Amino acid sequence: MGLVGEVKKVVEVVDAKGQKGAVRVTCSPITLLISTWCMVLLRAAEKVSGMPTFALPVQVGGVGFDYRLHMAVADKWIELLKGNDEAWEMGNIVHTLTNRRWLEKCVTYAESHDQALVGDKTIAFWLMDKDMYDFMALNGPSTPNIDRGIALHKMIRLITMGLGGEGYLNFMGNEFGHPEWIDFPRGPQVLPSGKFIPGNNNSYDKCRRRFDLGDAEFLRYHGMQQFDQAMQHLEEKYGFMTSDHQYVSRKHEEDKVIVFEKGDLVFVFNFHWSSSYFDYRVGCLKPGKYK
Repeated sequence: MGLVGEVKKVVEVVDAKGQKGAVRVTCSPITLLISTWCMVLLRAAEKVSGMPTFALPVQVGGVGFDYRLHMAVADKWIELLKGNDEAWEMGNIVHTLTNRRWLEKCVTYAESHDQALVGDKTIAFWLMDKDMYDFMALNGPSTPNIDRGIALHKMIRLITMGLGGEGYLNFMGNEFGHPEWIDFPRGPQVLPSGKFIPGNNNSYDKCRRRFDLGDAEFLRYHGMQQFDQAMQHLEEKYGFMTSDHQYVSRKHEEDKVIVFEKGDLVFVFNFHWSSSYFDYRVGCLKPGKYK
């Protein structure tokens, strides 16, 4: 989303000592119009440059959007998935998820159209690849790729929701691990540089999403979709995404464990490919029994 023109507006501000003053700010006429007349609408900005104050109110010198997309998270997951999960650095994951400006609310997501379009692969396909075509039936055999892939797909979505921002976005089938990419009908073309780009014979074969997969109870996709629903219900019940309390208590590189608190919840993730832990000591703010 880019700015369409500019509007100069003088707003009253109050400093830390309670003294009033005036400041002239520049904002988009669109955000100014929405903030003035449409108080019930939410405005989310997709801004690759990472421009500061984009998701701050106009009254404090911001551009006026309510949220900005946390675009680095999805790129980080694809970067990690191109290598071995044994080499994942817990500190790197935590840093990417939490690397956002104070008071600027973010909408986070594990993947979007950038990852699902032809030329790249969805997270599920990076994890399970061609095994998804033959081993996703519940009454059939599985493979290590399927078992590990489904587990990591769930963990990636949950830790992204838990640490990545104040809002969470699903992209067309990500909620159940859609296996294939998106490709719009296109013919061959020649760029001004002379480079030839082949088309796909104007095929509609990949120009769709198979939402029936998530609803098919005899497929493993259904369980992945139910997990996503459970994530949403967890947020509705506890409201942890918008909580002010967020504390990462552990990011252990050898154990491949990440522990953090968000709101009243304690999240514990074990990304180790072979080790499980029992009686693992975890520090937390509130003592007592946890479910």
